[in-house]
Amino acid sequence: MFLDSRPHVAHLDSWTFPLTEKRLRAVLVGVQLPGMDHADYVASLAELARLVHTLGYEVVGEVTQRRQGLSSGSVVGEGKLVELAAWTGGSGEIPTGPPGASVNKARAKREAAFEENDGDHEGNHVGNPDGNPDRDEHAEADVQLDPAAASKRRADLIVVDHELSPSQARNLERATGAPVLDRTGVIVEIFHRHAQSREARLQVEIARLVYLVPRMRDSGNAERQRGGIGGKGAGESALELDRRKVRDRIAQLRAELASIEREQGTRRARRADQLRVALVGYTNAGKSSLMRALTGSDVLVADKLFATLDTTVRALYPETTPRVLVSDTVGFIKKLPHDLVASFRSTLDEALEASLLLLVVDASDPTFRAQLAVTRGVLTEIGAQDVPWRLLLNKIDRVSEADRAALHLEFPDALSLSAHDPADVTALHGVIVRWFDRDMAEAELFVPWARGAVVGEVHARSKVLAERHEGDGVHYEVRGRPEDIARLKALLA
Repeated sequence: MFLDSRPHVAHLDSWTFPLTEKRLRAVLVGVQLPGMDHADYVASLAELARLVHTLGYEVVGEVTQRRQGLSSGSVVGEGKLVELAAWTGGSGEIPTGPPGASVNKARAKREAAFEENDGDHEGNHVGNPDGNPDRDEHAEADVQLDPAAASKRRADLIVVDHELSPSQARNLERATGAPVLDRTGVIVEIFHRHAQSREARLQVEIARLVYLVPRMRDSGNAERQRGGIGGKGAGESALELDRRKVRDRIAQLRAELASIEREQGTRRARRADQLRVALVGYTNAGKSSLMRALTGSDVLVADKLFATLDTTVRALYPETTPRVLVSDTVGFIKKLPHDLVASFRSTLDEALEASLLLLVVDASDPTFRAQLAVTRGVLTEIGAQDVPWRLLLNKIDRVSEADRAALHLEFPDALSLSAHDPADVTALHGVIVRWFDRDMAEAELFVPWARGAVVGEVHARSKVLAERHEGDGVHYEVRGRPEDIARLKALLA
């Protein structure tokens, strides 16, 4: 599931996700804990549904519950565990014997029921596999469901909106007979599928393997490798051996990534004296659409989460003097796995080293305030909290006039725009140019005819306001950054 070539004995689980013509189905699991706002809870499940959709699954239902805390064994209570198992054809009980036989038996039962009832989608209420819209979604009481009705919308995957321990995931699998992913696993798998460049693939693979190591377990039918002097001693089990191989692979990948990061650092150092703007924000806020509109580039634009994982740097168009570079960065998300943040640190350094951050939010999303808080939190985590920033309320064309007025009162300094409106993009272009113009200085430069090679530097590093040709050379009136003017004067000295 998370390895292209997994060990044959020790493994993450016994499940695979084959690519088939049938759209596989998933059921979501969420627990509302004390102190969690109900609107935030609903929004979190909706976001998880979008993540699962991006992964290629159809969400056919939800199993939700209010609890004082997550069950240490199976996340949800016993009654909800039975309800969850009804979606997959599992027993709803956590077996106490060897895991292999019970899981395989439940899986066979689930697949048989799925084949028999595939395609029958009528008469079911999403969130209740028995089609009863009056069911108490948060009841703890044990439930008995009609297996025939429950099998009509059979689920192939269980996705939990919390981070699971290896034992919790294993218990859920054994009770339901279906593979289980937590939010972190879904995000890691999406990153894996969307990574394009060598750097992004290395970053994602490191995060995947770090996620995998504690979840590997022995299949139960392997002997220990012989060890010790003369082959005596217990030696390593197959599980221990495979874990060591994975850790060695992680070390190898990190060495390769460090080499690439040094090259990236060299390229960033060459751009250090240029004006740079970084687009940052929540995933699917419209950063890539703005990037395309501002630079005229052909960067990927897709209505899906984490469509962009590789940093793209292009010049602002129409070009200015001095040139302004715009970078598009990987999107953020709530509960972004720490290992992914660490792995993508070099990518996020584009934000850290920018002259100006444009914080892009989807103004049409009612939860964008929470998304903005997540963005600010990640920027603080990477040390970019002190970089100057400007808020962009994107997708404003999807917001009503009344809501636009309210947003203007709430965020008076924000720029409301649509990445698909040329007038709005032109206005943003002007905002960027004026931002950098504030720090510009004017000066007079004299370039003797014998120093004609410096003329190119004058035009590249400053905006020429006027030039006057005289017998001994050219007199320029220029406008540019103080450090650029100082550099030009040093060249002419």
